[in-house]
Amino acid sequence: MVQKTNTFENAAISSQREVLNDIHLKSKNIAIYQRNLKNLTPTLQQLADQGIEFRANGSEKDILCTFKKYLNKHQLEYPALLSDIHQLIALFQEVTQAFTFRLLFATISTNMCSRFHTDINNLRLLCTYLGPGTLWLPNQAIDYTAVKSRGSNEEMVTDQQLIQQLTPGDVCILKGALYPDANPVLHKSPPIEKNGEKRLLLRIDTNESSKLWS
Repeated sequence: MVQKTNTFENAAISSQREVLNDIHLKSKNIAIYQRNLKNLTPTLQQLADQGIEFRANGSEKDILCTFKKYLNKHQLEYPALLSDIHQLIALFQEVTQAFTFRLLFATISTNMCSRFHTDINNLRLLCTYLGPGTLWLPNQAIDYTAVKSRGSNEEMVTDQQLIQQLTPGDVCILKGALYPDANPVLHKSPPIEKNGEKRLLLRIDTNESSKLWS
């Protein structure tokens, strides 16, 4: 397995893409591939400012074809971004061995999921291309009694200093409640509404789950 760069038992973190395969280890519920996207930053800022909401369902080929048509229709030319998303779909397919997916690529200006929660799916890929990244919890920061009783964020988190946040560009795969024998990862969206911030978010789910579009 890839050498890890952290001490959280439920997380696999590395600057090598192969770390994403560690999501299948029983002890892991989040795998994070750390990377730098500074070369894409000007393009991403322009796209976020214009606003985008693209959704697609189907095979890797179907999604990419639909995305190209979407960009052409809106007179957007971002070949480097399209290539990166292509690579991430391929990575997710390699890890999940799934054949069809549901994808969202959008400018986000709301807090979305403000409560720490687990997803009702098997595996999900997230990449915040621009703006604050997703917040997630290591196991040692969780009060599972409060989780079961649907307590507040403050009640579920035993140590606020242990709350982790993904860096823009990082690719993470989250284990959801439908993954066999899973201890699904608790995570939430960052608060951005108050400061008027924006995020450019990519989300990919497999179709081998009952998760509906939110």
